Amino acid sequence: MAPPSHNTQLVKKINVELVKNMLRTSGTGTKAYIAGQTRLSVATCGTILNELVRTGEILELGWEESSGGRPARIYQFNADYSYILCMIVRSEGGLQSITYALANLNGEIIEEAAREFDRIPPDTLTEWLDEIIAVHPNVQAIGIGIPGVVQHDRIGICDVPDLADQPLGILLKERYEEVEIIIENDMNLTVYGLYQKLLLDEESHFAVLTFPKNHFPGAGFIVNGRLLNGHSFFSGEVSYLPYGIPREEQLRLLQSSGDPRKLAVHALVSIISIINPATIVITGDNISPKMLEDLLSGCREIIPQGHMPELIIQNDTRQEYMTGLITTTIESLNCRFHLVERK
Repeated sequence: MAPPSHNTQLVKKINVELVKNMLRTSGTGTKAYIAGQTRLSVATCGTILNELVRTGEILELGWEESSGGRPARIYQFNADYSYILCMIVRSEGGLQSITYALANLNGEIIEEAAREFDRIPPDTLTEWLDEIIAVHPNVQAIGIGIPGVVQHDRIGICDVPDLADQPLGILLKERYEEVEIIIENDMNLTVYGLYQKLLLDEESHFAVLTFPKNHFPGAGFIVNGRLLNGHSFFSGEVSYLPYGIPREEQLRLLQSSGDPRKLAVHALVSIISIINPATIVITGDNISPKMLEDLLSGCREIIPQGHMPELIIQNDTRQEYMTGLITTTIESLNCRFHLVERK
């Protein structure tokens, strides 16, 4: 018998993901129900379910209550079959820290912790990762959020000096060969987490603009429901906008004694005129809810009212940041194609 082709193996992988994702979202289901939802044949669903029950990825809960015919087995996605490990690296107020969360495949946090460090070189990350994986060997994916530019597994500009210009993704993939590795910019993860929280339309345009204390401003964008990275993953580096002042002056305005409103209006007007988002969330230690009216009036002096987005100020986005990282890490385990077997 000829070995299965690459296409056959790919279709099988896609169909397995269809079944798992369907049960993840619906909670439970019978073979016939799963077949109807995924548009796979009952026979294909039966083969996939038998395999997933053997591996432990799917659980058999027993029999459905009979309505006169033969009762059907009920299946459930096993969210605790494996875990994802997420770490957020921060540099705030002169302190460097890592926040860690272990989550199951439904995104539910099992345990979490935070540590502060004088420096955070790659070894600091790997030492803690090794420590966690030794206790939880069924970690299937690692996601890391970085306050900097991430391009093809390499960190570029970064607020954590010891991580700048480091091939962190390459190092981690070599060290944890059987584990999916995701490294992403902090603003991209925050914008994704907020986008999910606000339940915006799938085709909408959305932006997050942040003004952290003692660091340059940053932004993240979703366009037509998709994260915008840019050609060289430089998208969102709004500190390079032509503000008419040196970058050192930007930092002065973002210190405790500075006023970032003029800078914020300039960035907002640029984002509105280029991206035209429906909503912009403004965050950061240097932004106060009391500034909202000034930011609105500053934008309205330039932007026609019919094109003004909704502006929201939310200082604390740590929960949304972690949500974005957990979701992105779980999604990295899914097959990115959407082929299905027709009946």
